[in-house]
Amino acid sequence: MSLGIVFHAVAALAYAVLAAALWRRLQGAGSVEKTGRFARVCLLGALVLHGIGLQQAMLGSSHLFIGWALALSAAVWLGLVVFWLESLLVRIDGLQLLLVPAATLVCIMAALFPQGQLVPHAENGWLRLHLLIALAAYALITVAALHALLMALLDRHLHRPLEAPAERSIVGRVLDAQPPLLVQEQLLFRVIWIGFVVLTAAVVSGSIASMQLTGKVLPFDHKTVFTLLSWLTFGVLLLGRHIRGWRGRVALRWTLTGFAFLILAYTGSRFVLEVILHRS
Repeated sequence: MSLGIVFHAVAALAYAVLAAALWRRLQGAGSVEKTGRFARVCLLGALVLHGIGLQQAMLGSSHLFIGWALALSAAVWLGLVVFWLESLLVRIDGLQLLLVPAATLVCIMAALFPQGQLVPHAENGWLRLHLLIALAAYALITVAALHALLMALLDRHLHRPLEAPAERSIVGRVLDAQPPLLVQEQLLFRVIWIGFVVLTAAVVSGSIASMQLTGKVLPFDHKTVFTLLSWLTFGVLLLGRHIRGWRGRVALRWTLTGFAFLILAYTGSRFVLEVILHRS
């Protein structure tokens, strides 16, 4: 059994214990916000275990190992790191009710499904750097898309008729525990800004790696086209936010469009090549 599996399993246990404590407090009509510093310390410990699990599973001295479960685990880990850093500045403890159970699930999946593949030419330093940056960009944009969907759900929940506290469903009580929409919107655009910067770094590092391996700056393929479309979409969104104050449903549509392009870049391109164009 590899150390990556062991650390993912231990991290899953740590996340599960924290999630159980948070949900028990919610069911007891307590305030999740009051967990405060203790919950953040516990979450930091789980993040360290989770990070070690990713390092042991994916990185080696001369190889890079990537699988679907590990990629999902890395995405959630990065999202939680961003959340933890934000929680030092803004009271957003209610988001733990959704993020910590998700982290528990993906750590279990990474421990149960450690399969993947070695990346060719992984000894090339620029390629290794590009793949790690690209994975980080993919993770951050995924977190932004999920956050945008959560905001849409919360906005819909807030416009429904108010219910008595005793009549609220568990879903309603979870949504009631979330931070205000204005705070979540600020957090969303911080994540988008970070994701955009990292995606830009992925394009630049990918160009350098491509020059070293193939002699081409940007190979004309589906991955490159959809990645650039995603980069352009988020660039326009951030420009529209700065100039015209875009927010709400407009920001949601642009975020999901950029996310869709990125999904096509990393998974849809293989579908186009193998199924539609019948190429390997």
